[in-house]
Amino acid sequence: MVPVSFYQAFVFWLKLGFISFGGPAGQIAIMHEELVEKRRWLSERRFLHALNYCMLLPGPEAQQLAIYIGWLLHRTWGGIVAGVLFVLPSLFILITLGWVYLAFGDVPLVAGIFYGIKPAVTAVVFQAAWRIGGRALKNRWLWAIAAAAFVAIFFLRLPFPLIVIGAGVLGALGGWLAPRYFQLGGGHGAADKHYGPALIDDDTPPPEHARFSWWRLTRLLLVGGVLWLLPMALLVALYGWQGHLTQMGWFFTKAALLTFGGAYAVLPYVYQGAVTGHGWVTPTQMIDGLALGESTPGPLIMVVAFVAFVGGYVLELFGPEQAFLAGALAATLVTWFTFLPSFLFILGGGPLVESTHNELKFTAPLTGITAAVVGVILNLALFFGYHVLWPQGFDGRFDWASAVIAALAALALLHFKRGVMETLTGAALLGLLVFWLGLAS
Repeated sequence: MVPVSFYQAFVFWLKLGFISFGGPAGQIAIMHEELVEKRRWLSERRFLHALNYCMLLPGPEAQQLAIYIGWLLHRTWGGIVAGVLFVLPSLFILITLGWVYLAFGDVPLVAGIFYGIKPAVTAVVFQAAWRIGGRALKNRWLWAIAAAAFVAIFFLRLPFPLIVIGAGVLGALGGWLAPRYFQLGGGHGAADKHYGPALIDDDTPPPEHARFSWWRLTRLLLVGGVLWLLPMALLVALYGWQGHLTQMGWFFTKAALLTFGGAYAVLPYVYQGAVTGHGWVTPTQMIDGLALGESTPGPLIMVVAFVAFVGGYVLELFGPEQAFLAGALAATLVTWFTFLPSFLFILGGGPLVESTHNELKFTAPLTGITAAVVGVILNLALFFGYHVLWPQGFDGRFDWASAVIAALAALALLHFKRGVMETLTGAALLGLLVFWLGLAS
């Protein structure tokens, strides 16, 4: 087959950055359809093997998958281009929308749109739990792990890393004691589909740059350390360790390193730190940020750019005259600290992953973690449902209009199989109607 040129790949990744709607599941589906089914750049098994590794990592799995495929095709620069173009359009879009939100959020038109979108986002998160659960929970053992994860986070308030580590250990034990229940996909052979010969096929040996080298790994870690340390040292020198920009950089570095299970799983951690811990945004602003993240291209975790923009803007870090500049700089810095580890994980770990095809000891922990993520996402859905339907808390008024919009959105997503963007657009129109009729709580 004809090799893929760097220019061809560049054009595809640029296009993907603008059309990657639908959250992680939608973005992965787009890459699968384009790269596996249509273009045949790599086979189904190689795609799933890369996806397994990305789902095992903390951070945005869809963007990491793009980096992995870009790296596999065109070495380090291929991975960098794929990863950067995946997030750059959404960064600029969210900075713009963040400014519109803060400057005109009280205008009835904008308020009505957000009023409709928020309950629809709750339905989207419920759909994510339903969709991932249907794919991942193929037997009673995996259902048990998902239920245990939900109990651990909802009732026991255990931290995410502990839940993920526990699920990974259970998956590893399951792969040893009951291997048929912990195969990739819960024993259902999703990787058996074949779409014809691929450029990187099942039996294609890893290219030279995908072979493990201690020298390459050491050099990469040194470069990554410098790229993190220089901006952090500059922030400390300019604003001190307790400065808001410094704390944003440190907090979102920890979010990138310590939170597993994809974007939906990381959001409660971001909420805990950004709302409760530091006060950068309010609970309402956090939910509005998720609504924007769901309705714009790029990884859902780009909601961190909105959180940082709002924090920098409202806190007027550079004075009232430079509020937009403070917000834009905060959003850019947070994006850098959030996504830098993803590049290091893929460029450093990719060669090891390329040598572990079809090994149960590698995939079984992932199967356990994927099951646990279902329980974590269900917890997140309940969290957002509470804040949307009882905006003043359980002692306040139940928002019937929001409940109707959420129910209609769930019906559209789950029964009529409508897309996320289509559903959010309809919900926004309903929100405008509710505001026009004066029915909003």
